[in-house]
Amino acid sequence: MPAPSPDRLVALLDAVLADERPRLGDMAAGAHLSAFHLSRQLSAATGEPPVALRRRVLLERAAWQLQRGARVTDVALAAGYDSVDGFARAFGRAFGHPPSQLPPAVERGHWLPAPNGIHFHGPSVLYVAAGEAREHPAGDVLEMLVRHDIDDVRALLRASRLLGPQALDAVRMPGHRVTDWHGPEETLRAVLTHLALGVEPWLAVLEGATSPPEPGDVSVADLLERHEELSPRWLAWVRDVQRRSAWGDAVVDALCEPPESFRLGQVASHVLTFSTQRRHVARWMLGRAGVTDLPDPDPILWHRRAGHDDPRGLHR
Repeated sequence: MPAPSPDRLVALLDAVLADERPRLGDMAAGAHLSAFHLSRQLSAATGEPPVALRRRVLLERAAWQLQRGARVTDVALAAGYDSVDGFARAFGRAFGHPPSQLPPAVERGHWLPAPNGIHFHGPSVLYVAAGEAREHPAGDVLEMLVRHDIDDVRALLRASRLLGPQALDAVRMPGHRVTDWHGPEETLRAVLTHLALGVEPWLAVLEGATSPPEPGDVSVADLLERHEELSPRWLAWVRDVQRRSAWGDAVVDALCEPPESFRLGQVASHVLTFSTQRRHVARWMLGRAGVTDLPDPDPILWHRRAGHDDPRGLHR
């Protein structure tokens, strides 16, 4: 039978992994299928029956929670076990050691072997590896674009530090929006906020953390400080995905309604596309505020200013 579409697979996984649906019949009802058809469709798509997939992912979640200090009793109940002893036996069979001997938290250290690359990744995120069918790696070009973006945002924030509230909060582009879900970005402060913090919600999804609160009205100095904290994490994530050739992998954000999957390559492209647009808008707004001494945004010139040209004219 044909494999379900990516969106349909997300819906099936959501039905199988929902906390309120521990039994196969409940899972099937959540997917609007019979138990037979749910088992058939999910097994065909993932190579793993629904009950087995749920049990494994919940054990991965349990390991993730234990690594972060949760009590064994609480974790066992949350994983659907009636007793700590039953949970400990299942945990030991899966991981090869009891819960009390779990090593400290490491990246993906809570994952179990899986036939499909589907793993628990954080409180509201499911990680879906692409397997062997990888997209071609982006090479050094992507890292250069990310580093250029980071440096240019830094330059724009530094150039804005001496501006007062009147210049920062003046409506310079009435009705301007970059994306529908981010709302209006009519002032320089609004554009700078999205530039400095644009990767923060994505990092929360990618790192399996909780969603950050809405930033509100933040000073330029605070935006610059947070940009300096977020940028190394963002660059490290790009380098890690590139090293693993994992741009075809995906995360499923369960906080979206309905849950939505994002391929890692899509995330990087999204961030760079809209950051580039905002950087040009911020330059225009800064010019209207009287700030004109800004570095040229051309990545070729940035690359040369950063000293990345060798004497033979080759780019490192």
